[in-house]
Amino acid sequence: MNNLVLYRKYRPQKFSEVVGQEHITDTIQKAISLENIAHAYLFSGTRGTGKTTVARLLAQEIKCSVNDLNEIDAASNRGIDDIRELREAVTVLPFESPYKVYIIDEVHMLTKEAFNALLKTLEEPPKHVVFVLATTEIEKIPDTILSRCQTFTFKKPPLEILKKTVLDICKKEKLKLEDGAEDLIALLGEGSFRDTLGILQKVISTSGDSKISIQEVEKITGAPQGSLVNDFISAISEKNLDKGLRAIQKALENSTDIQMFVKLIMHKIRAILLTRFAKDMLKTIQDDFSEKDFEFIKKLAEDKNSNLNSQTLIDLIESSSQIKLSYISQLPLELLLIKLIKDVK
Repeated sequence: MNNLVLYRKYRPQKFSEVVGQEHITDTIQKAISLENIAHAYLFSGTRGTGKTTVARLLAQEIKCSVNDLNEIDAASNRGIDDIRELREAVTVLPFESPYKVYIIDEVHMLTKEAFNALLKTLEEPPKHVVFVLATTEIEKIPDTILSRCQTFTFKKPPLEILKKTVLDICKKEKLKLEDGAEDLIALLGEGSFRDTLGILQKVISTSGDSKISIQEVEKITGAPQGSLVNDFISAISEKNLDKGLRAIQKALENSTDIQMFVKLIMHKIRAILLTRFAKDMLKTIQDDFSEKDFEFIKKLAEDKNSNLNSQTLIDLIESSSQIKLSYISQLPLELLLIKLIKDVK
């Protein structure tokens, strides 16, 4: 077990261990208890949200053994011949279970002809077969397929759940995280359990001891240095253009991803505004950051002359979307900085 990657080592073994998707697991469990098992399910959602894990748990709950569980990657088996083989296989009775379960991952990758072939099986499936289709792009699934499945949409886990997951695993692995390090790891995971634990795995594998600092996470992952994020925010607050441009330049020199740089800036400015206007959230915000960062946030929140406001966040969101389209990645951020500090349209 110690040699397994974290995502596999701590994969939920029962529905009660799945976090953040209770609207799905509770519904499925209730249906199974009433013996209302659908012949086809469709799980949709972004990567790393638990679709395949829940599919396997569903198979486990309906007493499908390993020998009767079939997992198919539609990205590699997307043609009509592959689905024809599947149609022949489903007619064979289970080896040792009440049901044969077919999990088809990335089902949106099937060709049009393959979907048509699959449709015939979904219309009149053998009683002993359950299909679980999983996709990150539900808009590519034909309506004829959708109408024959029970559809469940997996939510991106919020930051709080990802942070708790990181802390729980670090506790089990006997690791000590510096305050705020779990927040950065969760942010870098971008709403994916798998990506978050992959980042944690990388940090653990590279760290020389059982204590992990924010600086280690920044260095190992290539995340923007917290000091540069703070410098950029201070530059907006103080209307100091040179300081802001230097922060961008230093971030680039450190091979920082500008999109992530903006994301961390927005995360802290949001905390500043909440500290200023939502006093009841102060404890939550304090728990989200290191002591040094919280003092920085609190100081700017109390500064009546600060240039930070809700419009700043709106402008940053727009700038973030423009970065993807810009030939010079930092250009939208530089233009925004000039606009915010020089009041230029």
